[in-house]
Amino acid sequence: MSRGHGEIQQKILLLLLGGLTLGLTRSPKTYFQILKSIGKEWKEIEARALKRAIKRLYESKLVAEKQNLDGTITIVLTDNGKQKALTYDLENLRIEKPQKWDKKWRVVLFDIPEKRKKIRESLRFHLKQMGFYEFQKSVFVHPYDCKDEIDYLIEFYDIRKFVRMIIADSIDNELHLKNHFSLQ
Repeated sequence: MSRGHGEIQQKILLLLLGGLTLGLTRSPKTYFQILKSIGKEWKEIEARALKRAIKRLYESKLVAEKQNLDGTITIVLTDNGKQKALTYDLENLRIEKPQKWDKKWRVVLFDIPEKRKKIRESLRFHLKQMGFYEFQKSVFVHPYDCKDEIDYLIEFYDIRKFVRMIIADSIDNELHLKNHFSLQ
């Protein structure tokens, strides 16, 4: 299977290929060999997806590996990972307000395809819930650091390729935004 496709797309292609192959065979023995082969490939797709997810966790420094005496490896949360696991509750995700504003705007832009409309609406809901200002339908602005919260949403919904975050020094209608967020 191609690595250019996501896990779900790979599984759909596998099922389509399996169905086509099953439809063309007349032998019961071949039939069961095909089904066994599909099962193995299905598990490989899941294993690759799991490995990618673990690699991303390692890169984010949220997990570490612990060598066991019997030669096995245990994956454990780092202190930072434990803190984030306790901090993030999707329904109650909030952005901490610092004592002093750093005079930078966080702009979140997204272009999520129509076939993922429910995820797009969920992201929009969470951004509003966290206090973002809806600048345009898929452009939201916030004055405080929120990289971790946005990264969490992006990973939770698996939408990294559709979402961008910009940190800006100024926006042309800044006065309106300052009033909206009660900034000086």
